[in-house]
Amino acid sequence: MAQTYTIETLLRPAVELYTVLVCLAAALLCIFAPWTLALTPLFGLVATAGFLLLGFTRLKQALVVLRYRRNIRRLPHYTMTSKEMPVSNERLFIGRGFRWSQKHTQRLMDTYLPKFAEYVEPTPLYQRARRLEERLEFAPFPLKLLANATAWDVPLNPARPLPPVGGLPRLHGIEPHESDVSLPLGERVGHSLVLGTTRVGKTRLAELFITQDIRRKRGGQHEVVIVFDPKGDADLLKRMYVECKRAGRLDEFYVFHLGWPDHSARYNAVGRFGRISEVATRVAGQLSGEGNSAAFREFAWRFVNIIARALVALGRRPDYEQILKHVINIDELFVEYAQKYFAEHDSKAWETIVAIEGKIDRKNLSFAMKDRPLRVVAIDMYLTQQRISDPVMDGLRSAVRYDKTYFDKIVASLLPLLEKLTTGRIAELLSPNYQDLEDPRPIFDWMQIIRKRAVVYIGLDALSDTEVAAAVGNSMFSDLVSVAGHIYKFGIDDGLPGASGGKVAINVHADEFNELMGEEFIPMINKGGGAGMQVTAYTQTMSDIEAKIGSRAKAGQVIGNFNNLFMLRVRETATADLLTNQLPKVQVFTSTPASSANDAINGKTAFTSNTHDQIQSVSVPMIEPAHVVGLPKGQCFALIEGGNLWKIRMPLPASDPDEVMPKDLQALADSMRKGQASSTDWWQAPGYQALNESLPEDLVDDFRNMANGEQAA
Repeated sequence: MAQTYTIETLLRPAVELYTVLVCLAAALLCIFAPWTLALTPLFGLVATAGFLLLGFTRLKQALVVLRYRRNIRRLPHYTMTSKEMPVSNERLFIGRGFRWSQKHTQRLMDTYLPKFAEYVEPTPLYQRARRLEERLEFAPFPLKLLANATAWDVPLNPARPLPPVGGLPRLHGIEPHESDVSLPLGERVGHSLVLGTTRVGKTRLAELFITQDIRRKRGGQHEVVIVFDPKGDADLLKRMYVECKRAGRLDEFYVFHLGWPDHSARYNAVGRFGRISEVATRVAGQLSGEGNSAAFREFAWRFVNIIARALVALGRRPDYEQILKHVINIDELFVEYAQKYFAEHDSKAWETIVAIEGKIDRKNLSFAMKDRPLRVVAIDMYLTQQRISDPVMDGLRSAVRYDKTYFDKIVASLLPLLEKLTTGRIAELLSPNYQDLEDPRPIFDWMQIIRKRAVVYIGLDALSDTEVAAAVGNSMFSDLVSVAGHIYKFGIDDGLPGASGGKVAINVHADEFNELMGEEFIPMINKGGGAGMQVTAYTQTMSDIEAKIGSRAKAGQVIGNFNNLFMLRVRETATADLLTNQLPKVQVFTSTPASSANDAINGKTAFTSNTHDQIQSVSVPMIEPAHVVGLPKGQCFALIEGGNLWKIRMPLPASDPDEVMPKDLQALADSMRKGQASSTDWWQAPGYQALNESLPEDLVDDFRNMANGEQAA
């Protein structure tokens, strides 16, 4: 067969069909008219069997050629419902494809040769049909039927249009024998990076992975699934709900969405910690540490740490609202802690402080203390006299001794961050009121999620407010890193009766993760594997990572921690080089026809000629960046299992009839699809302050009347 030769010849006419026709005709003669071939009826039957066997063999060879030529132009449909998706406890299903080798590079190079163009490029009939459809777009009804007929997507239509996936079908069609491709679950701890430009299938690949993670059950227990979705994909939310329902995990399903607080769970990013200093690290870690900003960042860390220690000492759980409140006014916290401390250690101290307060003359105070309340000054004087040693008191006292003007300058970088996290109704979600028993919205933290083996959808509404989405995403990542460190040291059951110190697979899917990541993302992928973290990150280009993190070296550090690479279509060649530069070169063969003639008389010979083909080998890259740029939608190159290159296509989603969501989540999903509220209630869009709370009623009525008038028109 063709595969046994150095150079395959699959892009050619299926000449084997001629032999099939001859064998079929000969077999008919041997059965019905054996005397025409000088055969007896018995030998005619024997000859018929021989001709049919030869014809069947040649038909198989012809079908290989025909199938190859068909796949080069058009791949068969590949769809799969959620129920049909294979879920394994050992492997992660990706799609259908094949392992790329030298043979496929050879075949791909052949498709670019001019002599094979008729088998690769669209046929003249196809091109004329598309031009006809363009001309008849606005034609009358009878002519429009003709355009509809040529656009009818059925196999009987010889000019039917190609699927709307773009790219080069030949990249996958060069291997007719594809099979299911999967990744061993043991490889996922090495983390996975998915790169692809907009609308080429990243979210579909995420749905494949997330669906299996939700339904997988190992050792009698489900796995943790955490999904960060900055832009808010309604279909992804719907898929997660349906899969949780199918797996019986609705009680473990949490939805957190910044744009829709009425339907969202609540979360306190600094409410749970192993060491009190983690609170300051999570907050200050989001501030810039480059150049002159490093000093301000260190001061912000110290100041937040002082506030957090005081809040914990007062028996309160820290949150962003309280931190912002005391950053703006540290005096109140200083007085409150002093009251608690003196009530426990020196009950008569407060009488002395009140007496000192009555004798204070502001003219004699230092410049830094002149603007402070007299009660604060009195407490400071009393502490100077008594020389009380308390770490929390000492920290608060050092903070109030700063000149207020100078103090406001050095916390100027901290205030914008805290205001992003506490403005409007976002404060309800990030600084939950634990005492409000009337609020039905659940409050979660990462350790609770991991212990429950829960599923969490995080919608950050980045299209509405990128800055707030990034700040919340960073705080969640930082909190998750802290929890991973605790699990790495003590296990997930630390502090519980019968704790075994075990770990569980924590599947973290971060879509558009370049919008969320900061420096805290590096330790998550660098060291999180020991705690069971399995990060799958989705983004568009390498430059997105570098632009966000602000350093080429750190961007390389991030990318270097991903062991599995899935490369969909990209538009940046530097991103494509991330894949192609890791692949070896291979030898491909080229055939060059050569001929010669000699008319010199040599004895009895007056003319000689010679014709032959010269086969040469040349070293070329296994794939070029241009091939990555030319990938159709829903297809990718995957570098998995230690650098093995696979060419994969993901299944297209098929509708499931049982996809039903509750009314509140259905309303949320519909609103996410629209991107905004309906025109009838646009002034009360969920997640934002109602317009009538910030504008006079008569002005709101004017806007409402204008809107109704436009709708009537």
